[in-house]
Amino acid sequence: MGTLYICATPIGNLEDASYRLIRILNEVDLIACEDTRHTQILLNHYQIRKPTISYFQHNQRGREDTLIARLKSGENIALVSDAGTPGISDPGHLLIERAWSEGIKVEVIPGPSALISALVVSGMDSRSFVFEGFLPPRAGQRRKALQRLAKEERTLVFYESPRRLLSLLQDMEQVWGNRTVAVVRELTKIHEEVKRGLITEVISYYEENAPRGEITIVAEGFMEEGQPDLDQICDEVIDLLEQGMQKKEALSQKAREYGVKKSDIYNRIVQLLDK
Repeated sequence: MGTLYICATPIGNLEDASYRLIRILNEVDLIACEDTRHTQILLNHYQIRKPTISYFQHNQRGREDTLIARLKSGENIALVSDAGTPGISDPGHLLIERAWSEGIKVEVIPGPSALISALVVSGMDSRSFVFEGFLPPRAGQRRKALQRLAKEERTLVFYESPRRLLSLLQDMEQVWGNRTVAVVRELTKIHEEVKRGLITEVISYYEENAPRGEITIVAEGFMEEGQPDLDQICDEVIDLLEQGMQKKEALSQKAREYGVKKSDIYNRIVQLLDK
């Protein structure tokens, strides 16, 4: 029985390929690619000479039997998408699920992910987030999805195409109001860009500068008007402590000022310091 390797590949800059990825691609018997021509650029760059087979959205069901049979015969197969980690808004999860059900060993080769990279570089709260992938292309269905997410307090992450970016931002502003977003474009490439600001500001920018390339949108979660920011309160408590104020006094002062529990502030500070 062979092994199915789920291989994360560079999302732009080929130098982001890990040593382990290069080793595995050199060792496997076959590489299943979302687009064999696209993957060949990576293989040529690292002088990897291995057979490839296409495995994409419209042929994945038909390819499964072939790939599973070869895995069962003892061959090792690497699964790659055009960029990033297979199975995240890309083909892969159906084959992975089938492999598990057939008793085939599955191993992940971690690496680049536009989702995680965009979330981190955006500066948004990354303690807890929701990934929605691509929203429906039709305006009515897209607005319905945004309405479902309107009260979501966690940070939200989306993928979108350049030609629908403005429409999505306009729908966000209409359904959610004017909250902060970051449009992260062409990550790790020459023209990498992070445009962060209120939705209306970002809309104005892209009305003047037509977007291109791969796009990830990170949006702040819903916050009740007047709801205190616990992390900001913790920062203020820490400032007081550094100025020489006693811990109990600092906690009491900020708890009264913002109308929150001292225990909530203290527990959050402990979490932050443990990171």
